[in-house]
Order: sequence, then structure tokens, then C-alpha cells
Amino acid sequence: MTTDLEAVFQRYPNASRDALIPILQEAQQELGYLSREAVVQIGHHLGLPASKIYGVATFYNQFRFQPQGRNHVQVCRGTACHVKGSAAIFEAVKRELKIDAGQTSRDGEFSLEVVACIGACGLAPVICVNGNFHAGVSTKSVAKILNSYRRKGAEHDGDEAA
Repeated sequence: MTTDLEAVFQRYPNASRDALIPILQEAQQELGYLSREAVVQIGHHLGLPASKIYGVATFYNQFRFQPQGRNHVQVCRGTACHVKGSAAIFEAVKRELKIDAGQTSRDGEFSLEVVACIGACGLAPVICVNGNFHAGVSTKSVAKILNSYRRKGAEHDGDEAA
């Protein structure tokens, strides 16, 4: 599989190390994540070893190395959510999805991300799925919330089969 980042590279002709972060951001926006091949191509474009590119990209939590699932789950770990039990909610989400932060389920249905603050402190604890906020989440409500997205996915798949 060839990753076409040529359009990104054209916006950064004769780029050097100082363009690395913007190139990584644009590559991720274009591809959805940073594949191994993309990291190598970025290294070639900048004249840097892939290990350096990967080292910088792994330093920042904004970069993903796996494609996101159909349902992207964000668990807030900000102060208000933390005080109201988001650690236990995070554990419940991990158990329910059988994945850890930064991972995507084998079926591609869910991906999981921990965020420092989701900006909905008055609704704490909060999880966000595909941009939809779920407020006052409890460990008991996690399965119900996630199952509603599983059903939506099954209904969507049924629509495609029809």
C-alpha cells in the first residue's frame, strides 16, 4: 500500500526539521492516523531517520498510530471528572471494549482515547462518543451507552445490506 502524502509535501517544499509537527498533523488529518509507511515517507521528505520522526510523534498524545474505530470514545480525566470517579469509568470502558487507551478494537468498531479535559466540567463525569457527550456517567451506565452505539452500528450495517 502506498501512502500518498505528496499533497502535504508540496505545501512544505525544502522543509526541514522545524516543519515536522505541522507535517505530522496534516498527514494524520489526511490519513486518519500515522501509519508506519507515512512515518518513513515523512522521514525521507525531511531527510531525517524514521526513528526520529516516530520519537517526536510518540512524545505528543495528539498523534495516533492506529486507525480510529467507527465509534471513537473519549474519556475525560480532567479535575472535575477525576473527582467524580472518572478513573473507575475509564476502567469500565476498557473492560467493556477489551481495549486500552490508544487502541482500536479488532473489529474496528471502537477506539479509545483519554483526554485531559473535555471542557464539560459541569456535566462531570463525561465521556464523548463520536462528538456526542454523555454526562453524569457511572460505571453502571457505561455498558448501556456503548451498547447503544453497537446497535447503531448494527442498524447501519443492516441498512447497507438492504
